[in-house]
Amino acid sequence: MAGQAVAGGIPVRRPGIGRGGVSTPAAIGDLFICDVFGASPKDDLGTMEHPIFSLSTKPDRRILKYEHNGTQVEVIPSVKGRATIHDKDILIYCISQLMAGLNAGREVSRTLQLKAHDLLLATRRDTGGDSYLRLREAFERLAGTRITTNIVTGGIEATSGFGLIESWEILRKTRGGRMISVMVTLSEWLFRAVLGRSVLTLSPEYFGLRKPLERRVYELARKHCGRQPEWRISVGTLHKKSGSAAPVRVFRAAIRKMIEEAPLPDYAMTEEPGDMIRFTRAGVIEEDGPDFSAPRMDPGALDAARALAPGADVYALEAEWRAFWVASGRPRLSAPDRAFLGWVRARMLPKG
Repeated sequence: MAGQAVAGGIPVRRPGIGRGGVSTPAAIGDLFICDVFGASPKDDLGTMEHPIFSLSTKPDRRILKYEHNGTQVEVIPSVKGRATIHDKDILIYCISQLMAGLNAGREVSRTLQLKAHDLLLATRRDTGGDSYLRLREAFERLAGTRITTNIVTGGIEATSGFGLIESWEILRKTRGGRMISVMVTLSEWLFRAVLGRSVLTLSPEYFGLRKPLERRVYELARKHCGRQPEWRISVGTLHKKSGSAAPVRVFRAAIRKMIEEAPLPDYAMTEEPGDMIRFTRAGVIEEDGPDFSAPRMDPGALDAARALAPGADVYALEAEWRAFWVASGRPRLSAPDRAFLGWVRARMLPKG
C-alpha cells in the first residue's frame, strides 16, 4: 500500500504521509515493537510515589490536588473520568517491554506498537470481546487525564502539564471489531523515567490484586519498604499517599480488613500503637534485571536531595540524573549517593 511500511506484519504509516498530509507519530525506526514474552512487570517511581490514579470503580471526574514535601501535583480528568489504577496496567506493560528492550541492548522509543491480546494476557485480563472495549476505554482515560506539577530549578519554579500518554491509535481491527494491535506514545516524563531506570520490579501477583486499594498499598510498600526488612507509616499519611477519597475512619477499617486477609504479595502488614502500620518484607524481591551496574542509592539520598532542591520533584531529578549517567557511558561509581547529590547541587546553581 502506498505510503506504508510493514513492521511485524502490521502496516505502519511513515511520517509526513499521513491522512490529509498530517505528519504521523513515528517512522519504522522510531517504533519499539513489544515482542518480549514474560517480561518482568516494572513500575515507575514517580507514579508509585504520588497518587495519580483513581481508586474509584466509577467514573471519577474530581480534580485531585496533592502536596507532599514541597511537591505539588494536580490531576485533571477528562469528561470520561480520571485514569484508574487498573488503567495503569497499560503503562506497566509498556514500561516492562521497554526495560526488557534496554536490558537486551535494543534501541527504544516512547512510541510503542503492541498487540492488545498480549497486553491482556500479561496483565491477567480476560480476552473476551468486552475486554477489548474496556481496554479502549482505558486508553481514552489515560490520554485524557492531565497532570500539572511544579518543578524548581535554579531558584525558578516551573509549572508543567502533560498527559499520562501522548496519543494512541488502533492499527488493525477484525471484522468483528476486536482490537488486535495499537500504537501508543508515552509522555516524555514517563519515558525519561524509563531511560533513567527509575523503575522497580513488581511481583507478577500484582495483577491478581483486584481491589484498587490493595494495588495502591502494594505500590507504596514496594516503593518505600523495598528490600528493607520493614517500613512504618501512620494511617493518616498512608491515607494521603494512597489517594483514597474515603474518610480516614473508613480507610482505617479497610486497612484493618487488608491486614486480616493478607492479600499483598511479598509484604505483611501489622497495626501498631499510635495509629501506625508496619510493613514487613515477607518474600524474595526480584532484582531489576541483568544491568547490575546501574547505580543503587540509599533512600536517604533522596531526602538529602529534597533539602538541596526545596519544592523539586526528587524522583524526576533522579530520573534525569540516571539518564545523564547512561548518556555518559555508564561509568562505575564508587559512591552513587555523592555523585547524585553533587549533580543536584550543580543543577540548582543559578545560570549565568
